[in-house]
Amino acid sequence: MNAAMYSNANKIKRANSRGVTGAVTLFFIALSILSPLAAAQDIRDEVVHSYAENNGTKIHYAKMGSGPLIVFIHGFPDFWYSWRHQMQGLSSDYTVAAMDTRGYNLSDQPSGVENYDMQILIEDVASVIRNEGQESAIIVGHDWGGGIAWSFAAWRPEMTSHLVIMNLPHLKGFARELAKMEQQHKNSTYARNFQRPNSHESISAQGLAMALSRGDEVLQQIYLEAFERSSADAMMNYYRANFPREPYTSGAFVDLPRIQMPVLQFHGMNDTALLPDSLNDTWDELDQDWTLVTVPGAGHWPHHDKPDVVTNMMRAWLALHAD
Repeated sequence: MNAAMYSNANKIKRANSRGVTGAVTLFFIALSILSPLAAAQDIRDEVVHSYAENNGTKIHYAKMGSGPLIVFIHGFPDFWYSWRHQMQGLSSDYTVAAMDTRGYNLSDQPSGVENYDMQILIEDVASVIRNEGQESAIIVGHDWGGGIAWSFAAWRPEMTSHLVIMNLPHLKGFARELAKMEQQHKNSTYARNFQRPNSHESISAQGLAMALSRGDEVLQQIYLEAFERSSADAMMNYYRANFPREPYTSGAFVDLPRIQMPVLQFHGMNDTALLPDSLNDTWDELDQDWTLVTVPGAGHWPHHDKPDVVTNMMRAWLALHAD
């Protein structure tokens, strides 16, 4: 689905040298004060299943633990179980709540592109926070969940205490790279194809499950069951409603207020869909500190590929940014 890897090491070095919080230092803090996490056990029997409601649409989420609220938002294609390692590793100190975004698994699947507008997706997250009786939360997002997370933090700063992003550059930076009509534009051909009216006909639950499970038969069955409950048309509506179109100068990815809270951002360097050039100049959109953790050897799902690195870093960073 993705083109060959394309990166610019010099620009990444420049990004790490301009006021970015010391990700390397934090990494060694994490390794020195925390014992390695054991492989996350199957937590499906440990979580509590809850439903929030946004204007008649029910949003399912799984939660466990106690303490400050962390809301996890998955991307395409995925569901709440994507965050099993982080939920297992953080639930001793946090209430961890992982959403099924609308259209996926146990959440409602309204028809119509208009029901997947970014402002509606933002309100889905707010409904989970309110359903937990909280005024704000730590927001964590990956891929489309990262797009929702960036947008939620921008438009609902009073409900966002901290922001954690997995492999989704700031939306303005991504749109900027698309507008250059160079490598990022080429590698995003799949996303433009997903915007077509019949794009949902080209994907299947079985194919998506095989891609996510990477040969693990047990995991493949878990994903297959979730994707069979999901709507392929709804998955494509995220792209139809929100993915930027030429000339990439307006829309949900561009018209964002500044980010007001601290940001921890992970980027798996083997990601061929979202290239690292989009990370440059992220600091221009942020009012507080930005910790960028580039993860060699990880692809588009760093929280799957390097779960202990991601979870330990999150714990260390959140401890350093505790109120």
